Amino acid sequence: MQETMFTFHQGRIPLLISIPHLGTEIPADIAQDMTDAAHAVADTDWHLDRLYSFAKSAGASILGARYSRYVIDLNRPPGGESLYPGQTTTGLCPSETFRGEQLYAEGKAPSQDEVGRRLDEYWRPYHEKLRAELDAMKRQFGHVLLWEAHSIASVLPRLFEGKLPDLNIGTNAGASCDASILDAISSELVEDQSFTWVENGRFKGGYITRAFGQPSDGIHAVQLEMCQSTYMDEHAPFSYRQDLAEQIQPVVERMVSAAIVATRQLRAETR
Repeated sequence: MQETMFTFHQGRIPLLISIPHLGTEIPADIAQDMTDAAHAVADTDWHLDRLYSFAKSAGASILGARYSRYVIDLNRPPGGESLYPGQTTTGLCPSETFRGEQLYAEGKAPSQDEVGRRLDEYWRPYHEKLRAELDAMKRQFGHVLLWEAHSIASVLPRLFEGKLPDLNIGTNAGASCDASILDAISSELVEDQSFTWVENGRFKGGYITRAFGQPSDGIHAVQLEMCQSTYMDEHAPFSYRQDLAEQIQPVVERMVSAAIVATRQLRAETR
């Protein structure tokens, strides 16, 4: 397995944090065909390893991408089909940014052979690592939680109308995790009310949530798509804002903690 394709921290509890859009690297052979807009990697899920540092301290395993989603999107199906039919989105090897800027110079978009090469070199190692870790955790703990960590600019007219809620929880319309886990997360937000939130709204969970979340088999997946305005500057140089992060980080920590307590309760009930 090509472990240079990602970063991984081995934890000790039944929680795996996956950050598939954390990466900013673009290999030189790909970068030479790309535009200045691509080199800015604006659609990165910036600083989420820092924001989720509490999870690492609590014993979670953390898997993060090294390479930009502009190289290949780890949260898209390998066949490239749309997860949101009828809605504007970006593909497996995107040709445009979220704002509609071209990623490749004229005539330099990747061929099907090149897409296949990137699947083998960048996409598969990440998914194989996900599979291996979740299976190992399931054997050890019985029930495990996969938390898909994402963030996005709060206003992107090309993709959605108006401003997104601050916290967007996706469980594939309830199919990717036990209902008790989503209830536990929602309860924390109902009590707090510091930030706007929605369940299974514009973002219902990407490919990883949908493919790996199998609650009947003891693997529960939840995606959290956060507005970047809650913890960072949304424009270059995309700086982390400690003053903002100090407000949202405890909320996310309570959400994750409630979800893992609910996951452990499922194990206790099935013993």
